Amino acid sequence: MSSVTFEHVSKDFDKLSVLQDMHIHVESGKFVALVGPSGTGKSTLLRMVAGLDLPTSGQVIFDGEPIHGPDASRTLVFQEHALLPWLSLQDNVALGLEFQGVPRARAREHATKWLARVSLAAFNSYYPHQVSGGMRQRAALVRALAVQPRVLLLDEPFGALDALTRLQLQQELSGLWTGGNMTVLMVTHDVEEALYLADRVIVLGPRPGRVIADYLVPLPRPRNRAAPSLLALRQRLLADLGVNESNPPKEVSLP
Repeated sequence: MSSVTFEHVSKDFDKLSVLQDMHIHVESGKFVALVGPSGTGKSTLLRMVAGLDLPTSGQVIFDGEPIHGPDASRTLVFQEHALLPWLSLQDNVALGLEFQGVPRARAREHATKWLARVSLAAFNSYYPHQVSGGMRQRAALVRALAVQPRVLLLDEPFGALDALTRLQLQQELSGLWTGGNMTVLMVTHDVEEALYLADRVIVLGPRPGRVIADYLVPLPRPRNRAAPSLLALRQRLLADLGVNESNPPKEVSLP
């Protein structure tokens, strides 16, 4: 079991209140997305699950125990790939396994298999600066997955990529996650991405962050991005975020 619960969590940075009385329960094995305006504490929530930050009040519970610090069972993937530039892609992916005590040769073998799952086996010996941004982010993703965390935390993992690469990586992530027992908590500003990937989408309101809406996405995978039910949910989410597409801005005549 890998459930995560925020019990009346608040977070202040000096005099700035970022999160206020957050209560969220993430069921084991589910994929949950957090969306909301910038500055509402979404990334702070992930950092608290990772054990990199602590709440000002309340507590974050992982499988019945409060989180007090980092643990390999809870892995965070950032928007920037954070690969070590002096290591090849293979060695970057193997590194986490070696930290867990896996012998180097076996860790590198596992790394190759994981890179193959995202079409990077031919780039084992390449260094991060020698491959594209999308390829670096693929490597970062499988580096996190290779250690088989119980909770995968994704902080805008595809936010810095071009639109086409982002769509491709969303498909790959969905395929890698489907059928496993891993719990995923993802922060994104992309409503379409949240609806394509997640079982549940939680909307946070303006700072101090608090839950203003919570939607289940009861659609089978792989999902059709153009499905009417998905588009209807998209409209509701955008309305929660203050975006009304039914009233586009009026055309302006240029001189």
